[in-house]
Parts: sequence; structure tokens; C-alpha cells
Amino acid sequence: MNRTVQIAFCGITAALSTVIMLIAGVVPTASYALPALAGVMAVAVVVEFNVGWAFGVFAVTAGLSLLLVPDKKAVLLYLFFFGYYPILKALIERIKIKIVAYLVKFAIFNAAVIGAYFVALWLLALPADAFVLFGVSIPWVLLIVANAIFAIYDFALSGLVVLYYKRLHPIFSNWLHK
Repeated sequence: MNRTVQIAFCGITAALSTVIMLIAGVVPTASYALPALAGVMAVAVVVEFNVGWAFGVFAVTAGLSLLLVPDKKAVLLYLFFFGYYPILKALIERIKIKIVAYLVKFAIFNAAVIGAYFVALWLLALPADAFVLFGVSIPWVLLIVANAIFAIYDFALSGLVVLYYKRLHPIFSNWLHK
């Protein structure tokens, strides 16, 4: 395949992902959904080329988002999880033992969420006791809820990958591999 075609496809994908991230600055209620959608764009690069090219798209989108996107919460969500998870998912699902694959997925998710929590505490200088309500540690409750939502997200992402492969891959394959 022509390297120029690969670079152009990845550039267009990175640009599309960055535009989606920019919309998060205009529509603040979409601060969670749009980083997830921007990360899904990397699925096309993983399917058409490989994981290495997809990480390049992630890096370009992350850099441009840090510079251009006014909604830094959306950028942090993209950086900490949604930007790279669809790429890692392709690697994790190569594990033959499904329970091990799910354990790895949840370990990555929980590490990302806990890391983001501590970075937020450090950057915002919030006291840890600010997250206690009626003696209940709110971050633990939110982590449990977030794990349930992650399970739904992972299932939906798998469906999107299958849909892409069935519907769009034949079209892109004709264009890219001529």
C-alpha cells in the first residue's frame, strides 16, 4: 500500500477526531460523549492499517486537543481513557481466555479512572474529605457506577467495530488498497 495514502487517511482521521473534540467546547453537555466518539475514530485506522498508526492518530489528536479545545475536562477524558482504549481493545481481544481479557480491560479502566482522580486532586488542590457525603466515600460509589457504564461502553464499542467491518471496511478497502 502507498504510504502517502496511509498518512492521508490517518491525517483525515486525526482531523475528524480533533473537530469532534472541538465540538465539546461548544456543547458542554457532551463532555463525556464526544471524547468517546473521538476515540472511536481510531477503530478505522486499526482495521485498515494497524495499531501503530492508530496510536499516531491518538497522539496527534491529543496534542491538538490540548492546544485547541477549551473544554479541558473533555480533553482529560480523551487523554486518560477514551482516546487510547479503542486501540488497546484490539490488542486485548487477541487474548484467547475471555475472562483474562475482561480482567485486563477492567484493570486498565480502573487504573485510568483512579489516575485521573488523583491528578484532579493534585491539579485542583481539593481536599480528599471533600468527596465524603454522610460518611460515604463518593469516589468509591462513582467508581462502581463507572465500572457498570464501562461494561456497556465496551459492549457498544464491540458492536461498532463489527458494524464498521461489515459496512465501511469494504468501501475503504477498495479506496485504500488500489
